[in-house]
Amino acid sequence: MTVASPATAVAPTADGGHADVRAIGRWLAVVAAMIFAMIVLGALTRLTESGLSMVEWRPVTGWLPPLGDAAWQAELAKYAQSPQGRLVNQGMTVAQFKEIFWLEYVHRLWGRLIGLAFALPLLWFLVRRRVPRWLVPRLVVLLLLGGLQGAVGWIMVASGLQDAPAVSHYKLALHLTLAVGLYAYILWLTIGLLQRNNRVMPKPDDRVVARVTVGLIGLLVVVLTFGAFVAGLRAGQVHTTFPTMSGYWIPPGLLELSPAWLNFVATQTGTQFAHRWLATTLAALCAALWLLARRRDVSPSVRRGTTMVAMMAAIQFGLGVGTILSGAQIAVATMHQAGAVLLLSTLILTLRRTRPPQDFRPPPARPA
Repeated sequence: MTVASPATAVAPTADGGHADVRAIGRWLAVVAAMIFAMIVLGALTRLTESGLSMVEWRPVTGWLPPLGDAAWQAELAKYAQSPQGRLVNQGMTVAQFKEIFWLEYVHRLWGRLIGLAFALPLLWFLVRRRVPRWLVPRLVVLLLLGGLQGAVGWIMVASGLQDAPAVSHYKLALHLTLAVGLYAYILWLTIGLLQRNNRVMPKPDDRVVARVTVGLIGLLVVVLTFGAFVAGLRAGQVHTTFPTMSGYWIPPGLLELSPAWLNFVATQTGTQFAHRWLATTLAALCAALWLLARRRDVSPSVRRGTTMVAMMAAIQFGLGVGTILSGAQIAVATMHQAGAVLLLSTLILTLRRTRPPQDFRPPPARPA
């Protein structure tokens, strides 16, 4: 009688094929890393005001940059007719235009590369019937959401090509949260696939940690959304003191709009106020999660996960303070956005460790 090895990376699929689970996990890990890099690149693009330098959306042919002086002059002429070209960067030379063009170009090109890095291996795995049936619809949904993210990105850019030389901060928030959501779901799947041989079952108290972690992930998404509002409204360049806002705990003009809630999503002072206090609450709750894991009988891996969460929350809070004090200096603000995604990663990892391991091992072979 032959018995399949528990460590094998190949398991039968429901349709008769075989799933190379570890290979799929490694592939998704690469895509997740690419999306993380894309989020950081998006922060750089936004902070350098480069996002409106390309005034056309050409999903198929847009991967080619301008070739030759005439092409660059034509691209600059198009940009000069846009609100940013007319109202902010009048008289820009080709050399100056290239400085903002290349960052947006790389941002869009990297998005195309992510699409190829996801779609082509997915097609290969599907044709060879190496994807577990339960995973197929999840991967197809991710593919569709990736295409939607590209469309949302253009809708966001188009909002800054109409009248004002700035994108809608609501659409910016949608673009960011969708990117973060794609990253989070791919990371969730990746961890599940790569830890399939982990036979340690969670303890009952792990469920308590899981519930709190889910709540923290939800709060982090809210904080990220308000962070996008702050970036879109350039609110990081006002009230550059901490812990007070220009010397005030309740800054003047905080409630100048009616209804009152509108101030916290539509004004510089209001969005920064909300982002500060939501982020402070999140950091405190991450520390509370760490304490909770030490007072409960939780799995060692879960306890280590909460330690990573608390440490990353402290680093991210420090980066947030640094962003405020620097007036949203580009390098610090970019690290702050990257830190938010890393904090999300530690929360997802911790939540995964509270779940029972998935068994991808093939059943024992029957006697010949």
